[in-house]
Amino acid sequence: MQPSSAEVARTLAAGRLAGTAQVAYRPGPHQVRHATDPSGRILLLVSIVSDLAAALRPGRSGRGTALVLDVRDLPPAAGAPPLGRVWISGWPEPLTGVEARQAAIDFAEVVPTGDLLDVGRGFTLHRFEPAEIRLERAGTVRHVEPAEYAAAEPDPLHPLERDLLADLADHHGPEIAAFLRRQLGDLVPPGGADEPPPRVVRLDRYGMVVALGGRGTRCRARLAFPRPLTGQAELAELLHPVLCRRRHQAQRPDREWPLGSTPGQVWSDR
Repeated sequence: MQPSSAEVARTLAAGRLAGTAQVAYRPGPHQVRHATDPSGRILLLVSIVSDLAAALRPGRSGRGTALVLDVRDLPPAAGAPPLGRVWISGWPEPLTGVEARQAAIDFAEVVPTGDLLDVGRGFTLHRFEPAEIRLERAGTVRHVEPAEYAAAEPDPLHPLERDLLADLADHHGPEIAAFLRRQLGDLVPPGGADEPPPRVVRLDRYGMVVALGGRGTRCRARLAFPRPLTGQAELAELLHPVLCRRRHQAQRPDREWPLGSTPGQVWSDR
């Protein structure tokens, strides 16, 4: 298994990646701090003296202005494939009173910032329901239905992915490389002095992406987890037999991974 388009869109839009906002018929784009509430609605934290605030002011008709939020993934490691890019369109409305306070709490759950304490004075929170979601992955643009987007959840490992990958590489490199060789078999090029070991370059709730080979023979493979994970604790539980194989085999010599995992996808970088 791997994340659906709706799940990827929710992960990209969550608020941990930089985004820009383009307001219809106005100059731009504008850098914007954004987050999503539990239902996937987009929250924008806007300074009242910014160009974006001026662009969002309603015209003479009093109607709100359409906006497109644009978010690109930032790969967490060298050789990691990007998740893609998402565009989410809607009509932002400024929030006040109880709605603004609740939105500030939702925003802080994803992106804690002291400027949320100044909402209603120096900053305004705007919110909109996604009317159109487009996701670009590997050069292909897909439309995501708003209902599917709302029902999906952001990936629970994405906020920790960079640190998790660094920890695996810096502290468990030999154990992970040996495990990947056992799992991927003939897909892993024969080891040599100039041949880099296989390494994990992406993690999500459904599995891991592995980089294989060196220059000229580089490819990637995906290994699925036995089940979707809910967070870091389940990942640690799953990887414990891999990182502590000798101890685990003394207790459970029959297996090191709860369920045999085979590469579900292999692609070349050449």
